[in-house]
Amino acid sequence: MMRFAALLLAFASLSACNLQPMYAGGGDGAVARSLAEVDVPAIPGRGGWLVRNALTDRLAETGAEAVNPRYRLDVRLDDELEGLGLINDDTISRERRTLRARYQLIDIASGEILIDATAGSDAGIDVVSSEFATIAAEQKALENLAQQVADRIVTRLALELRGDG
Repeated sequence: MMRFAALLLAFASLSACNLQPMYAGGGDGAVARSLAEVDVPAIPGRGGWLVRNALTDRLAETGAEAVNPRYRLDVRLDDELEGLGLINDDTISRERRTLRARYQLIDIASGEILIDATAGSDAGIDVVSSEFATIAAEQKALENLAQQVADRIVTRLALELRGDG
């Protein structure tokens, strides 16, 4: 009985702080509808292709392109791969891949910039004796970073667009 009372008290305190689910209404909710109205133009490079695909997958429930877009999301990427660790013979033993995105959400009708922000992430990569394994690790790091950057961008867009409903 005490646990039930504590749980009831916890829920009552949450309602007092005006917490609201961001994706209330699921695919028919205001945030989901607004995110589905975002068009993402092509982004140059392999990293751009990965980020754009991740963004379109997250923005529309079906992964389809926005038919009548209300917003445009312009993204510029900076992808860096740098050597960090050196061993005795000046061979690189560790790399860091950094993916940064500068993005702008633009209202197509008015041309107004609603968001001008950056998102980024980085990953460490071990350099091993097999060049193939190192290249595969670098590519996998880029794939993972693209997913992380897309998640951060979509979260920021959802926070901005939830009031437009």
